Amino acid sequence: MSQFANPFRPGAGHMPPYLAGRRQETDEFRRLLGQDVILDNMVLTGLRGVGKTVLLDTFKPVAMQERWGWVGTDLSESSSISEERLATRLMADLAMITASITIDTEELLGMGLRPERKTISRKLDFETLQEIYGQTPGLPSDKLKAVLEVVWRYVQHDRRGLVFAYDEAQNLSDHAARNEYPLSLLLDVFQSIQKKGIRFMLVLVGLPTLFPKLVEARTYAERMFRVVFLDRLAEPDCREAISKPINDMHCPVKLNDKSVQLIVEDSGGYPYFLQFICREVYDVFLQKAIAGEKASVPRHEIMRKLDTDFFAGRWARATDRQRDMLVVIANLDNRDGEFTVQEIAEKSKTLPGNPFQPSHISQMLSALGEAGLVYKNRHGKYSLAVPLMGQFIMRQQQG
Repeated sequence: MSQFANPFRPGAGHMPPYLAGRRQETDEFRRLLGQDVILDNMVLTGLRGVGKTVLLDTFKPVAMQERWGWVGTDLSESSSISEERLATRLMADLAMITASITIDTEELLGMGLRPERKTISRKLDFETLQEIYGQTPGLPSDKLKAVLEVVWRYVQHDRRGLVFAYDEAQNLSDHAARNEYPLSLLLDVFQSIQKKGIRFMLVLVGLPTLFPKLVEARTYAERMFRVVFLDRLAEPDCREAISKPINDMHCPVKLNDKSVQLIVEDSGGYPYFLQFICREVYDVFLQKAIAGEKASVPRHEIMRKLDTDFFAGRWARATDRQRDMLVVIANLDNRDGEFTVQEIAEKSKTLPGNPFQPSHISQMLSALGEAGLVYKNRHGKYSLAVPLMGQFIMRQQQG
């Protein structure tokens, strides 16, 4: 049985043993790779736990099959402190694929009336990119455009284009108080070079707050990006995610249809919860199989562990009064969708305790947004930022 180690991986960004669904999103990415002139970049967004990072990882081999290079990493908040810092981040990432490229440059030697020109060869590494950046006159955006144009001159012979893929892109922000606009710089630079026919495409991945931030920074971002919202998996895809990893005649763990259905229901179709629940179920069923006993899905115990491991830390970020309002939200019929300030105010009148006034609700929603518990969409409606948070809150109320 040792060869059948638990295959399920609920860690953040870990590739599952079987990636179910997401065919439509992958097809859309392939379509974008087929552009001769980059008119559409991609924003891949969704709640935590829907598999954004995992899907992004699967895009890389797709891009490479289509002869695109791949540049990118996670965007930390430190990358967004200043325009110079963001430019350095982009050049450091670019250097990972350009450092092997040899370029010829000319230098003037001697101080006489007729200085000698000498051609020297050098690598297009980070130091060279920095030198091009530093020697270009103008603003940081002008300097970065110059770097990207030089890189395109050399990479276009072997590659159709470059994908600049950045996870956690909701960390990007402009800082008007400091006169630093790194997010605007990123959008300005890529719009400019794409208009010149340079096939460098942005793929930005992040929470649902990402796209509104892009549009706020530059209104044309609405026309610059194709937004792909990752939602929960459909039931057939959930079933595949559960069954495929253990679909081996020698695997000691077998799940009947009832067990699979319970896992689907409790996970809500969210990939992270599928992996978390399946990992727990696998361990329980394996122990029972070794002991020769019949097993069943321990729903209560698994949900209690999920509450402790996943939800409790997020719940702790809210104040007592904020929790009271979250309880009101959890009692809404549309708690897993979008809701308004007015709906919260009306529902609060039907529940025990002091009702909430609209002005107070707006202030608290803003604070909860900063705590990562809710988010506001572009149409002024709100949603819980953590999947299945409403069910967790109701469990807390029931004790």
